[in-house]
Amino acid sequence: MTIRVLVADDQDLVRTGLRLILGTLDGIEVVAEAADGEEAVRLGRELRPDVVLMDIRMPLLDGVEATRRLAGPGVADPVAVVVITTFDLDEYVHGALRAGALGFLLKDAGPELLGEAVRAAARGDSLISPSITRRLLSTFAGTDRRARPAQPVDPLTEREEEVLLTVARGRTNAEIARELHISLSTVKTHLASLMAKLGVRNRVEVAMWAYETGRVDD
Repeated sequence: MTIRVLVADDQDLVRTGLRLILGTLDGIEVVAEAADGEEAVRLGRELRPDVVLMDIRMPLLDGVEATRRLAGPGVADPVAVVVITTFDLDEYVHGALRAGALGFLLKDAGPELLGEAVRAAARGDSLISPSITRRLLSTFAGTDRRARPAQPVDPLTEREEEVLLTVARGRTNAEIARELHISLSTVKTHLASLMAKLGVRNRVEVAMWAYETGRVDD
């Protein structure tokens, strides 16, 4: 099936570049473009694309709020959002992840990484560079250790703790399976259990929880 993508960015040149890059990738089609956050929300709701590539800094409505309206905790049928930004340590990116984005890329990401991120988001997965994940999440999650989230009522198993750490370090499901010597289906089972116990919706929130509870050293 073709993955339908909405590109939201206030710069014509960036939108054109993303559309051209995505147009060269098999199974991906740009179905619409938005030049501001309000338009992104409107088109996202009307067209129901498989993935929205969302810029952070846009007029009328910034990418954080646009992401929250399309994918936030109160959205019954969220759209998969991937944030694209120039700033890998921007507090707005952290806000977008909190608002429900599945992941983020830098705008200088190459075609291969861009395609991988779009395909991952369409599957409900995420793709974030491990180095960026570590710097971003540890920086912002570590700003106030007094505000750490509560521990789950049902404690994590030893294996779930191991999976938690690999997710926090940006590993894919396949990499986790190889690293822990378990099957891909077992990885997915542990991830589902983690999300249920932690009360989160995706692996990005799993990673953030790991940093915020001090399980990963800064």
